[in-house]
Amino acid sequence: MNFKQGLWQQQTLKLTMTQELSQAIALLQYTTQELTVFLEDKALENPLIQIEPGNVQPMDPLRDRSRGKSKKAVKDRNDWIEQIAESSFSLEEHVFSQLPLNDLSSADIKILRYLIRNCEVSGYFTGDTNEAAVALKTTISEVEGILALLQKLEPAGIGARDLKECLLLQLQRHHPDNQLAQTIVTDHFLSFVDKKWKALARELGVSLKEFQEVFDIIQKLNPKPCENFIYEKTSFVIPDAIIEKTTDGIAVRTYDDPLPRITFNENYYKQFSLNEDPTVSRFIQEKFQDFQWIMKSIEQRKETLTKVVMKIAEKQPLFFQKGPEYLRPMTMKEVAGELGIHESTVSRVVREKYVQTPSGTFELRTFFTSTIQTTAEENTSSATVKNAIASLIGNEKKQKPLSDQDIVDLLENGEGIVVSRRTVAKYRDQLGIPSSPKRKRYE
Repeated sequence: MNFKQGLWQQQTLKLTMTQELSQAIALLQYTTQELTVFLEDKALENPLIQIEPGNVQPMDPLRDRSRGKSKKAVKDRNDWIEQIAESSFSLEEHVFSQLPLNDLSSADIKILRYLIRNCEVSGYFTGDTNEAAVALKTTISEVEGILALLQKLEPAGIGARDLKECLLLQLQRHHPDNQLAQTIVTDHFLSFVDKKWKALARELGVSLKEFQEVFDIIQKLNPKPCENFIYEKTSFVIPDAIIEKTTDGIAVRTYDDPLPRITFNENYYKQFSLNEDPTVSRFIQEKFQDFQWIMKSIEQRKETLTKVVMKIAEKQPLFFQKGPEYLRPMTMKEVAGELGIHESTVSRVVREKYVQTPSGTFELRTFFTSTIQTTAEENTSSATVKNAIASLIGNEKKQKPLSDQDIVDLLENGEGIVVSRRTVAKYRDQLGIPSSPKRKRYE
């Protein structure tokens, strides 16, 4: 081996992740909202970037403050429908509206407020009565008494400390005479949920039919009694692309109207580009290059998104012509290969982006499904298999539900779809459908 020391020149090729390339990749996967925020931030740090006032209204605090009342009046008149969804009624207000406050002492009200504020959004009390007594400088029995008062209010189940207590409070309120249901929830809840009914029936000396009746009652109870008090403003999905049926076939276009329009500040550039100060000149050139790179990255993002959506439309014509049940198997690798780009690029393009179609608005990732073998020469998608499984289970006899192996046989013989029992179990779990023993009904 040669261990001589010396200097040699060698040419190599390697890809360097520059700041501009990193920015282009980031812009590719940005949602419309994320890209809007990015451009607005860039406009603040780069004086050559202007946001057109037609798309993003500048905020003038003095003007807005003076016109606040009139603007609110206009909103109240014009947006009354949207405000219906925005109105909120807090859980605390709902609780106190049910109580004669004159009959409660200030100490009781203080304890009640503490308990309500230690209830999670579902209505469960997640605090500790001992800690509450110490924090409020009162006795545990006083806290327990106010908690019992809270649990008597609507909605039934509020203030429960766990699921069992929540269901028991609702049973005591709505089914006070059903002792079997209360006994099952109190003493045999886990075995009941696992549908170990035969052993429980022998132990309690009741029929399986009575267990089925209790099951039906518990199914109608609300495990999250206060979920209606969760205030969330109505949100809307804005599509990134639109696919339409026309007389000539299927048309594809991107929808970038929500994005702010950016323009070049020509006056600022002319004013400072000829400045003799090298620091100013260098600053202007850097910001000019930054503007050019941003415009190029946005254009590349739009072109790549258009190509991917057009390829989806090309490979899924029946989906857009007849409906979602005609979705065919398609992978990101397949689309990337036909477009001559990397699979990761497709993944970034479709991230949290939506397309409006004749059948509704879908996330772009919806169109990428795995391939399932069929007895015919053609393949089908995993989404189609899931729909077939859901349909078979929906039409089964509940007294004798289909096992996963039964579904495998029916899919192959009836639909020509070849899947394993393990695949059926996986898809059934993804659909939120329990196993056959837990679907069985005793009439």
